Amino acid sequence: MPGRKLSYGRYRLESKIAHGGMGEVWLGRDTRLEREIAVKFIRVADGAPPDPEHIRRFVRESRITARLQHPGVPAVFDGGLDEHGWPFLVMQRVKGMSIAQLINEQGPLPIGWTAAIAAQVCAVLVAAHGEELIHRDIKPSNLMLEPDGCVKVLDFGLATAPTLEEFSRITMTKQPLGSPPYMAPEQVEGAECTPATDLYALGCTMYEMLTAEPVFSGSTYISVMLRQIKDPPPAARQSRPDVPAELEELIAELLRKDPAERPASAEAVHQRLLPLVTDLGPIIGALESPAKTSPVRLYATVLNEVFRNPPVASTVTAPQPAPSSVRASRSRPAITRDDVAKARTDARRLARTSGLKDAAKALEQVERLARQVFGDTDSDVVRVRYDLATTLFEGGEYRRALPIFRELSADLAEVPGATDLLFDCRLKQATCLVVDGRPADALGQLQSLLKEQAYGDADPRVLELRKQIGLLQHGSGQHQAARTTLTALLADLQNLPAAGRPDPHEVERLLSSIAPGTADTEQVDDAWREALRYANRDESALDDLLNVLPGRGVPAPVVGFELGDEGWTAELAWPAAKVAVLLSGEPDDREIDARDAAFAAAGWDARTAAEWRVDELTERISE
Repeated sequence: MPGRKLSYGRYRLESKIAHGGMGEVWLGRDTRLEREIAVKFIRVADGAPPDPEHIRRFVRESRITARLQHPGVPAVFDGGLDEHGWPFLVMQRVKGMSIAQLINEQGPLPIGWTAAIAAQVCAVLVAAHGEELIHRDIKPSNLMLEPDGCVKVLDFGLATAPTLEEFSRITMTKQPLGSPPYMAPEQVEGAECTPATDLYALGCTMYEMLTAEPVFSGSTYISVMLRQIKDPPPAARQSRPDVPAELEELIAELLRKDPAERPASAEAVHQRLLPLVTDLGPIIGALESPAKTSPVRLYATVLNEVFRNPPVASTVTAPQPAPSSVRASRSRPAITRDDVAKARTDARRLARTSGLKDAAKALEQVERLARQVFGDTDSDVVRVRYDLATTLFEGGEYRRALPIFRELSADLAEVPGATDLLFDCRLKQATCLVVDGRPADALGQLQSLLKEQAYGDADPRVLELRKQIGLLQHGSGQHQAARTTLTALLADLQNLPAAGRPDPHEVERLLSSIAPGTADTEQVDDAWREALRYANRDESALDDLLNVLPGRGVPAPVVGFELGDEGWTAELAWPAAKVAVLLSGEPDDREIDARDAAFAAAGWDARTAAEWRVDELTERISE
């Protein structure tokens, strides 16, 4: 609420400026440094306070986002927890107009400005992809045009890969991350996202800037997603004949269904856009007067001259070391154990001060030399390898960490007394597999780890491992297997002394989310499978309905149904029966009241999920 203060009064909130499924953003003020700020709150599912894992995840996301130091990315200033324990992020306030607003107000944009905006986005993507970050939600509303012509790319909230438990939660809801009109086919299908995924979204955005229309539209967002997978995109020049052939060809390449057929990189797209960045005239209402001096453009003018005509480098012969120094270098090993110990200490310091990326670089150099001198399974070398893999893991570089954990696990299996380290490596390896789009391999890894563990069935680590297996089974659609795993786990937990055991109530909650009538995903028909995949299951009451309805023999609903010209939305709808399930809203939300009135006036029985009983809903649909 306005006037609310954070961090012992340092940050004062003034007004809400944006909100969405991932959270909300408030305009605020840093009272200590006397500057405007934007404060982003990350919403936790079901409105529950964040547990320690949520906090750890938020801190990691903040660090990963903060390492993107680029003029086209809002700077991250601070992060913390409010008085309720909810995480928040303090960021640079960006002034200007979103590209979505610009299109709504002015219609199709000039060709030069379309290329200029897209080229600036490419520059940001080069930086992000260089850090192994995929934005996953490039779209006009996430691009802000500042008054001096700079473009800021907003909302990197989807840019970090999920942890093992978070993957289970995401896949249980069957809710893909992203915005349907800009989602690449592989993103819709839940496959691995790569830099090419962002390039597809950029192609959708460029098409919309040129035509003021999305590439694909439909009455529901499921229909839009299906068109992203199946339909060929329209040519831009069908709607706008003055689009240059080379720009139309570039957009067509960006919108290829196969990621391998899209341009090789954001840098390659940037180079193809530059010749089209011409005639950047004023945009009334969005840009400052051309007569006003822009310090940013003055600065950029100089940078543009750097290396334009670089001088030919002269050849300098490196001085040869004296014979005594050669003898000394030959007598000293390439690396000593003291060097290894110092490198590990330095890496821990770098992780705290400079960041995990610098820590990983330092460890990589030492790890390579140490393996050559001491061998792969030397105790000091093993610790350096583990530190390197874990540093990459904590920094969100899961794909780089995966082969290190895999190779280290194979070596540790032959090392006596390495049980604890091996267990942790294999558990982290499973998380990396999930992020790499291989949940079945991750599940197999965890199940093998359970069979081979040497701790005993009552060990807290083993009990937690069984819970993770149940979560992953449920998230992969193996509901019956998940029920079996979690039911057995709950019985064992209840028979253990309360001191030191994992909380059985959490397992009870997980079991309650798998209603007895829930069918395994592979056992329901195609229509229900589509509905379960795309329905918004963030509301627990709606999730409960969707867990049971497929087993009641009712037809699959239309997801994201829109009523009338105003497009009032029902999350689930059975048009033949005029029955709908609505998303809940704030009690005093006038838009929600208008939506409810519209459905009632049209003769629909439309209620929120909490207002429906399963038996009653089933009966009404079947009438």
